[in-house]
Amino acid sequence: MSTTYPRSFSHIGISVPNVEKAVEFYTQVLGWYQIMAPTEIIEDDSPIGEMCTDVFGANWKKFKIAHLSTGDRIGVELFEFENQQQPENNFEYWKTGVFHFCVQDPNLEELVEKIVAAGGKKRMPEPRYYYPDEKPYRMIYMEDPFGNILEIYSHSYELTYAAGAY
Repeated sequence: MSTTYPRSFSHIGISVPNVEKAVEFYTQVLGWYQIMAPTEIIEDDSPIGEMCTDVFGANWKKFKIAHLSTGDRIGVELFEFENQQQPENNFEYWKTGVFHFCVQDPNLEELVEKIVAAGGKKRMPEPRYYYPDEKPYRMIYMEDPFGNILEIYSHSYELTYAAGAY
């Protein structure tokens, strides 16, 4: 009998229309580390080519990828696919799948300003308090310059929800 234990989060893959601009945004605005510069991967019979065909199926042709890391060692893969499409509605939260990722910054308001200055936008008018007049825990939904939805928390996930935020 095996024991179930909490697995660590390793990384997330994010599709963007321009991987070089995304590396610039995520390193300069969010402060993430670049681990591997943008690299082109082509469909061929190399080990990485075959691995990608296993993942994407045949005829993916080529893509660019860069690897970043957050301050808490979570990996971020940025993908620029040849046939990249910008969805009309990038916030279909009711559909199965990941609809946002969240970063944490105690100076949430300053990060909001930096994201907007870099071409991102607010998805909410202002940050909201989970416990108004009681605790300073805040959140806001944003959009990066490439249309990906990100949320910002002022405090850790555990602190925010441990007391029952609703």
